[in-house]
Amino acid sequence: MSLSDDIHLLSQLPLFKDMNDDQLRLIAFGADRRVIAAGQMLFRQGSPGESAYVITSGSLELSVTGSDGMGRTEAIAGPGALISELALITLVERKFTAIAREDTGIIRITRALFHRLIEEYPSAARIMENRIRDSIADLAAQAASQFHRFS
Repeated sequence: MSLSDDIHLLSQLPLFKDMNDDQLRLIAFGADRRVIAAGQMLFRQGSPGESAYVITSGSLELSVTGSDGMGRTEAIAGPGALISELALITLVERKFTAIAREDTGIIRITRALFHRLIEEYPSAARIMENRIRDSIADLAAQAASQFHRFS
């Protein structure tokens, strides 16, 4: 993929959709690109998360290991998916294990790169603030709509 392809892909993601080309270029240029071989683990459940990943090709199986020690597939993430975006904001523990189902292209965006974006472009920080506020409002509305089920 070229830099312009990466910028276009990033612009399609909800997290980055309102950012301008300069902001997206900073992310695309500073991010790492690599291919994860089929069957290779990208990260393990419980490991510290310091970056998010955009899938450019192929797919990842996202699985969790329950308290019974049994693993179960929670989702399959394919091209255009952004996984572990909370790791861009703060240190978090990975909630699932990600394994390539086939040779899978990824763009790795580190927390340091994301923080650089916010420092260099205060407007990007405002976009993120609005996204987070909207997400919290959506979660609160969903919780309120389910309240009757538990009372």
